[in-house]
Amino acid sequence: MDLHEFTGGNMYFNEDISSEVLELLASASDAYAEGGAEQPLIMAYGRAPESLTVLVGLYRFYYYQRRYQNALDVADRMMGLASKKLDFPESWKYLDMTVLGYGVMQSMTLVRFYLLSLKGAGYLNLRLGNIDVGTTMLEKVVELDTEDRLGALALLNVVESYQRRASSNFGKLALVNQ
Repeated sequence: MDLHEFTGGNMYFNEDISSEVLELLASASDAYAEGGAEQPLIMAYGRAPESLTVLVGLYRFYYYQRRYQNALDVADRMMGLASKKLDFPESWKYLDMTVLGYGVMQSMTLVRFYLLSLKGAGYLNLRLGNIDVGTTMLEKVVELDTEDRLGALALLNVVESYQRRASSNFGKLALVNQ
């Protein structure tokens, strides 16, 4: 499925958000350089736990702070919320082209959001050393994004290249130790 072929639709950041939550997000943005962004982000999440905008802000904060487990937890939450809105199965493992097609009929932008969240979760799993899970997640994105518009194939190629080098070096070590 070509995920660039769509005529638009509401993006996650176009959702209705209270002025209080918007102020907290602005406060987090202003406080980021001084290290004070987390508290307003958590407060915004407490007031709007199903806001994809708030979750993206929290995800980015944790990602850029290299707090990968926290970012992964937020990515899982984003996928969970998007899957409910799209009537997707609970687990990304059960996604296929038929399910994706039904999701596209509801919201192409939300399908892209979901798949980008899955790609991010795959990458974070790789960073955390969960190579099998991360690889499987990225393979699912590649399977569904047949034109590789989301760029998951490049990440898979890096993993495969690393694994080839690692196994090649292991073979060399085994020969030296004999």
